[in-house]
Amino acid sequence: MAGKGTPATALLARSKVAHTLHTYEHGSGAAYGPEAAEVLGQDPARVFKTLVAEVDGTLTVGVVPVSSMLDLKALAAAVGGKRAKMAEISDAERATGYVAGGISPLGQRKRLATVVDASAQEFPTMFCSAGRRGLEVELAPADLARLTGARFAPIAGH
Repeated sequence: MAGKGTPATALLARSKVAHTLHTYEHGSGAAYGPEAAEVLGQDPARVFKTLVAEVDGTLTVGVVPVSSMLDLKALAAAVGGKRAKMAEISDAERATGYVAGGISPLGQRKRLATVVDASAQEFPTMFCSAGRRGLEVELAPADLARLTGARFAPIAGH
């Protein structure tokens, strides 16, 4: 693999989970998720973005297709909370140890409650950030859920 690994790639290697890394050149100004789907030639419904929200004051991760928005009400409901709002970027980066645009649900500095949109279960494999802009990991949704302690719930809005 080119460049140094990330906490996400280290976790995948340690866990011996079947996965494939995909690298691409991140263009300036492009939205990370849709760009990844396009450059990798994948259906945007199969490429997921990792978003950090605050549910009742607690940082919580939502993993949704790049073609969707995160439904904050649904995310709050999925973790038994009442109110959700997007987290400040600085808080998200500090808690996860990753920079915005490269936040992976895997190998975060603090283990945050994680919810993956239920649509991920429709695919044998899904794509998400491997912890750096321009680095995606393809793995089975069940493996992602197991490694992050995530639950599946319908949290994608339009």
